[in-house]
Amino acid sequence: MNPAAGTALAVLLSLVSAAGYALAAVAQSRLAAASPVQDGRGALRGLFARGQWWAAVGLNAAGALAHVAALHYGPLTLVQPLGALTLVAALPLGAYCAGRRVTRAEWRGALWTLGGLVGLVAVTGPTAPGEALSLRESLIVAAATAALIAVLASGRLYGREHGAGPATTGGRGARGLGHATASGIASGVASALTQTLTAALALELPGGTPTWWQTALLAVLISGFATGGLLLSQAAYQGGLAAPLAVVNLSNPAAAAVIGVALLGETFRAGAWGWLVAAGASLVAARGVVLLTKGSPPEATPAPEPGPAGSTHARAVALETRPVPTPRVTGPAPTDTGAAALAIPDLTGRDLTGTGPTGTARADTDLAAALTVTGRATV
Repeated sequence: MNPAAGTALAVLLSLVSAAGYALAAVAQSRLAAASPVQDGRGALRGLFARGQWWAAVGLNAAGALAHVAALHYGPLTLVQPLGALTLVAALPLGAYCAGRRVTRAEWRGALWTLGGLVGLVAVTGPTAPGEALSLRESLIVAAATAALIAVLASGRLYGREHGAGPATTGGRGARGLGHATASGIASGVASALTQTLTAALALELPGGTPTWWQTALLAVLISGFATGGLLLSQAAYQGGLAAPLAVVNLSNPAAAAVIGVALLGETFRAGAWGWLVAAGASLVAARGVVLLTKGSPPEATPAPEPGPAGSTHARAVALETRPVPTPRVTGPAPTDTGAAALAIPDLTGRDLTGTGPTGTARADTDLAAALTVTGRATV
């Protein structure tokens, strides 16, 4: 295949990959909006029982395969920036499924994030292919990543302790970004470990030829991080679609870049200028995430499903939704005796209101009117 045809095929496969990831993200966000917030094994059982979840898994797998195929036909500098189009594709798809339009703040946030992500990808690629992680380095990276993911996913960074009750909208959004960061890191580490596994299968792993159980251990770690990244992204979409998806797309290459620079001898392109460009691109991308967080409308919460007839939950819902009747007043209408008492004059001819003396005829008239108002008869 000639270079021009290979480049065209790489671009096409990159667009297919971005579309697959975008559709998967929209499906996951719709599933998160339609599912109650639960914790523990019950949530996993409910998730695995949904066909929409497995459709999202299939779309993610299709996007990953298309991405790998694109890297086979095109350079990394072309394929990685095109993968950033996932966010741009997911915004209109998610808005269409929700029956609304994409807001201007969302478009601005997406463009800022896209610009920062492209800047990061442009300078984080290695100037030359680095070596794969050794088995010892892989285990260290896996342990450190697992500890970091546990901190990000626990929610303690956002001021919420376990058992403190339901989270507020702001807390849920912050925790969703934490889950998104953990998801991107897990996926980035899974990619780095996949490179190590490939070297192990080719008998080119640094440090000697690995045994069968070491290769199997790498495969288990890759499966664990890949699955964890998918589940963490599902939890992240409880707080919306745009901002968590942007954070996932940012933290994934960032984690891979940290591993490459720290352990594989890779470096930023353009030397010191590359570091400055990476720092500026990070600030631009962070600005985009902030815009997406503030500009995205809240997800519509579905109405709770009623329980079976006669159940305690159904009776509680019926009591809560039953209209409160307006109390009816029976008996004679209340009279304002206080106002009438104030109108009773002094029989000596003095006005009790303090306006000065009055005549006897005026006093007799006021007395008769007061007695009539209070319901008392005169003899």
